[in-house]
Amino acid sequence: MAIECLVLVYFFEAGAGQEVGKSCVVVSMNGKRIMFDCGMHMGYDDHRRYPDFSRISKSGDFDNALTCIIITHFHLDHIGALPYFTEVCGYRGPIYMTYPTKALAPLMLEDYRKVMVDRRGEEEQFSSDHIAECMKKVIPVDLKQTVLVDKDLQIRGYYAGHVLGAAMFYAKVGDSAMVYTGDYNMTPDRHLGAAQIDRLNLDLLITESTYATTIRDSKYAREREFLKSVHNCVAGGGKVLIPTFALGRAQELCMLLDDYWERMNLKVPIYFSAGLTIQANMYYKILIGWTSQKVKETYAARNAFDFKNVCDFDRSLINAPGPCVLFATPGMISGGFSLEVFKRWAPSEKNLVTLPGYCVAGTIGHKLMSGKPTKIDLDKDTQIDVRCQVHQLSFSPHTDSKGIMDLVKFLLPKHVILVHGEKPKMASLKEKIQSELGIQCYDPANNDTVHIPSTHHVKADASDLFIQSCLNPKFKFSKRSLEETAGMGLGDSGKSRLQVSDERVTEGILVVEKTSKAMVLHQTELLFMLGDKKHEVQFAYCCPLHVQNIEKTGRANFTSANDELSISKKSSWLSILYVQLSSELCGGNILFFGEHLQVESFRVSLCNNDDCPHRMNDNGQNKSETVYFCCSWLVTDEKLAWKTISIMRNLDLSRDFQNSIANL
Repeated sequence: MAIECLVLVYFFEAGAGQEVGKSCVVVSMNGKRIMFDCGMHMGYDDHRRYPDFSRISKSGDFDNALTCIIITHFHLDHIGALPYFTEVCGYRGPIYMTYPTKALAPLMLEDYRKVMVDRRGEEEQFSSDHIAECMKKVIPVDLKQTVLVDKDLQIRGYYAGHVLGAAMFYAKVGDSAMVYTGDYNMTPDRHLGAAQIDRLNLDLLITESTYATTIRDSKYAREREFLKSVHNCVAGGGKVLIPTFALGRAQELCMLLDDYWERMNLKVPIYFSAGLTIQANMYYKILIGWTSQKVKETYAARNAFDFKNVCDFDRSLINAPGPCVLFATPGMISGGFSLEVFKRWAPSEKNLVTLPGYCVAGTIGHKLMSGKPTKIDLDKDTQIDVRCQVHQLSFSPHTDSKGIMDLVKFLLPKHVILVHGEKPKMASLKEKIQSELGIQCYDPANNDTVHIPSTHHVKADASDLFIQSCLNPKFKFSKRSLEETAGMGLGDSGKSRLQVSDERVTEGILVVEKTSKAMVLHQTELLFMLGDKKHEVQFAYCCPLHVQNIEKTGRANFTSANDELSISKKSSWLSILYVQLSSELCGGNILFFGEHLQVESFRVSLCNNDDCPHRMNDNGQNKSETVYFCCSWLVTDEKLAWKTISIMRNLDLSRDFQNSIANL
């Protein structure tokens, strides 16, 4: 069996495959098909903003094409296309996300809809009713709660940091298992903890790679640089624009600035741009259990999200004189109020634009980070004069290169797929994972499919009898010609040596019952379990041995013809056969019991029955010159049996006949 991973986006230059854009990955695993995330690309305003859903089903029958959808967190590049997919495209199957994500996602989606439709006048992709109906289909899950999607597929979420409610998701079907990380952070910040996951046995890890080649400096140094740049700007009478999404970095930076304002006794106003952030702060207060350890520990004395120096912002204050700090949504200056404020404040050299995280290609934020432009073309009719200061600070909630490597080392999956990153950086990280960890790594482009072989494991107990049969020695003694081992320097040729081997049981029988755990049993236990007896397949053959000149060599010693093969002489013939076989059958442990010879299960005895059912007619043979030996053996020793019979057929019993008779 194999795992098939499709990085589902529309064009090569946009999406989670080899670029940070919209995230949508479809994984097929042992007959189940899971869509991880259903995001939109913030850099486009046409059909390219959504994934190419036709790759899932040409007919549009998405309910049968997908087993379920799993959303890792509420950012639009991970959930922005979900209402369109469910309410416009018609998907009606199960959708899973954490409780905080389900609570906060409608706020993000509605805010985006208002910005795109009500303020920019774009064609509506989905309505407020669509968002509400979409959320009704969502099944919320707790962290580390194992959810059975159906009888074969189980999923489980793990704390991812990044933003409130973000989760990595584990999925298992049969023996195949994988983890899809979504966005995560391996280091704690002021308001959220670090990602946490169990050590799992994985066939595949699909991880984001936003900062595939970046190793951040200390958090203290980054915070100090941020505070210094903001303080210098407001001290000079300037205004600071911090474009950020309402959930995540806004809360962390507000905590940082609020604490700094208290210590420095600053009176410069800090503003939120919209009621959305106020709503978000309310959820942070309610969902305190999802925050960092420090926030939880100090919660009883003071809620860290009750900001003393932060207040609401009114649009009339955009052109008000004097310094201020403004958090404006959306992040990346991709539109909305942050773009409106940027157009007003960018022409002043006193002002500052601080970009706290990653900006997707196509946004104003990305253009500012790519150099120091003096002018930015907003559209064919609008050009923005840029004279303000621009600072980019690494306050991204994504893990860095070291964090990605730490996660891969901890989980040690058999295969890794990199998504949500830029092509050259992903290629560099791919090489590092393969060379340092010896793990096969892939960096698929958009619309590429990767096939991953999966392994099968069965956990089984072993019965006491089987364990004892493995532990207790079972010695076998056999003679072995030293001619056979002369090249090993074990002794002189022409002699024989007793060889000892241990034939204890090393193989059992694996029994798998529907309602019980797999068990390795001894073969006798299986017969008892089935209420049956041991069955053995046995073969028999009456082997003729021709004796030359038997009348001349031995008649004088017998009183009658029948006396030649009398009971009293049986041991003589067997003695002769024993001597002959011992010299020919090297390595065989031949036992002489008077009435018969035995090698393993192969048994030889003299046959006096002319009507023996196992005897074959020897045309042309003189019965008076033929001695018959009845041979029998089990199917397990068939090779040994036919080897022994072949030796017997070629023996010359009359060679030592006189000597043998004389010794009777």
